[in-house]
Amino acid sequence: MPVPIFARYVGIDYSGAATPISMLKGLRVYIATPTEPPSEVKPPPSPRKYWTRRGIAEWLAELVSEDRSSLIGIDHGYSFPINYFRANQLALNWTALLDDFQAHWPTDEDSVYVDFVRDGLCGNGTARSGDRRWRRLEVRARAKSVFHFDVQGSVAKSTHAGLPWLRYIRKSASDRIHFWPFDGWDLPAGRSVIAEVCPSLWSKSFPREDRDAHQHDAYSIAAWMRQAEGDGFLARFFHPQLVLTCRNNS
Repeated sequence: MPVPIFARYVGIDYSGAATPISMLKGLRVYIATPTEPPSEVKPPPSPRKYWTRRGIAEWLAELVSEDRSSLIGIDHGYSFPINYFRANQLALNWTALLDDFQAHWPTDEDSVYVDFVRDGLCGNGTARSGDRRWRRLEVRARAKSVFHFDVQGSVAKSTHAGLPWLRYIRKSASDRIHFWPFDGWDLPAGRSVIAEVCPSLWSKSFPREDRDAHQHDAYSIAAWMRQAEGDGFLARFFHPQLVLTCRNNS
């Protein structure tokens, strides 16, 4: 049996509701190891029953600073369709995107709701908005538009809430973390990896047991990553066979 690349597999079901310091039932964290199935990680001891977005980002920054490498899947969009870059005359550079986005959508500030920026109460969202018809060219899943708000199953709010926290983690632990594939397709030895995931691809493959929907999504992320590495086929997911499809998304 091959030696595992990762010592831990972390699944995070995300939520863009309320503020970064609000306790949210929709924020759930599960962690597994090569020898142990996923178990839920509760927030650090405090009056808080559930995680906050700030709390998860700070916890992840500490986790990846350790010597044990982790594979971390977070359920929200990490970037935008090519039309967003063209419309805003932005370079195709992910680090620059995160900086530019946070400057216009400061959704990592303690009192800021995503809807506050959408409604023009803070930030400058109108200068960095997108069209819900714009779609990324997904390789393995037909994900919903990251600009389609206020619909069931939307990933727009969680994406607009989560991107500044990816920037935070990147700045806090840049020498210990690899954001895949934005930092490259190949995984540097000894680094933790953070990747965008879609738990609906895997959640039906695992028994629900006594978990609620948010718990099960986080569980399924960690369980699939652990299973995929144990079965020896995780590595090929980091080097997919890409097929370029040209289409007009305007």
